[in-house]
Amino acid sequence: MKKGLVLLLLGLHQLITSQTTAGVEKNFYSIQTGIAGIWITNETRLSNAIALRSEIGLEHDFTVGQHYDNAGFILQPVLTVEPRLYYNLRKRNAQGRKTSFNSGDFLSIKTSYHPDWFVLNLDANFTKTADLSIVPTWGIKRQIGSNFTYETGLGFGYRIVYLKANRNQGSQYSNDGIQNRHQYVPYLHFRIGYVF
Repeated sequence: MKKGLVLLLLGLHQLITSQTTAGVEKNFYSIQTGIAGIWITNETRLSNAIALRSEIGLEHDFTVGQHYDNAGFILQPVLTVEPRLYYNLRKRNAQGRKTSFNSGDFLSIKTSYHPDWFVLNLDANFTKTADLSIVPTWGIKRQIGSNFTYETGLGFGYRIVYLKANRNQGSQYSNDGIQNRHQYVPYLHFRIGYVF
């Protein structure tokens, strides 16, 4: 068991430190849009292969759950922190491919919080709820032209919805018996962005 753990740690260390010719960018900001929202993002280098991505935005959550049944298309604020391991930048660089703006494949742990501040296009009969999700994600990011990027990713994770008393009489979450809702959530995104 100890030997396996040591080998795993040595392998991860080698992967992270071996990317000496190409690494993640020091720091940059971008604005992104996709099918379901708009986000302002920042990526900051933590090591040669790891970047910390943070973002704030407005998004529609396709896996919003039963607490917003029959609400239609809504947009809610989201705050996200996501450490990303860009694991193939060295290989892409050796093949003469672009690595600018962290153009590469990545593994991440996407942690998002939807606060209950406001929800656009939500009927007054609904009570706003907050939720926290943690989603391990695999994705790709590529540069288009000089300042544009696109990225796509998929994952599967876990979410806690912090329910409150709901005035929506059609909801199964009425004023009595309020409990937080725990959900497994799939995750899929496609975004196009402009880097400042």
